[in-house]
Amino acid sequence: MQRYIYLVFTDTGTYFTKLIKLFTKRPYNHASLSMDAELYNVYSFGRKNIKNPFNGGFVREEMGNELFQTASATIYRCCVTEEQYHRIKQLMSKFEQQSDQYRYNLLGLFAIMLKKQWNRKNAFFCSQFVALVLEEVGITKFKKSISLVTPQDLSQLTPMDAIFEGNLSDYLNRETVIYQYNKLFTV
Repeated sequence: MQRYIYLVFTDTGTYFTKLIKLFTKRPYNHASLSMDAELYNVYSFGRKNIKNPFNGGFVREEMGNELFQTASATIYRCCVTEEQYHRIKQLMSKFEQQSDQYRYNLLGLFAIMLKKQWNRKNAFFCSQFVALVLEEVGITKFKKSISLVTPQDLSQLTPMDAIFEGNLSDYLNRETVIYQYNKLFTV
């Protein structure tokens, strides 16, 4: 049986996202990792409270909530070994159990805009977190510090296959997900 993880890149259209886009000039500036095609188990570093972009840390994202309702997205699929899949699940469990120890790396986000490496203990921004997980389980090794990895860098990894681009709400429609999944891939 094939195992897959999914990288989800989104643009929620918030003021914070618009500010980041001024610097990156990229369509998607938020990266998340999902353990399933339906996007039930999605993890990242982001807002703990939808209304407050400055209260952040490790989050299990609800793709159906108001923050993502009008988001545009690109979703990539990556084939992983059974061992890698289970190691990722263990890592996510550890992050969830110790979530109060982690915070959002807002200073690191500013450092990346200046192309300056800045690692902070137990603090990550979204793409830094996803890069950490991918390196930790042996899916890839980045040629630069994970504190400098952007969503764009993640989307260019070679084992990734783009499976969707468009309105995230369209993807979350169960019939659309099943239709696209069966049409694009052999199950």
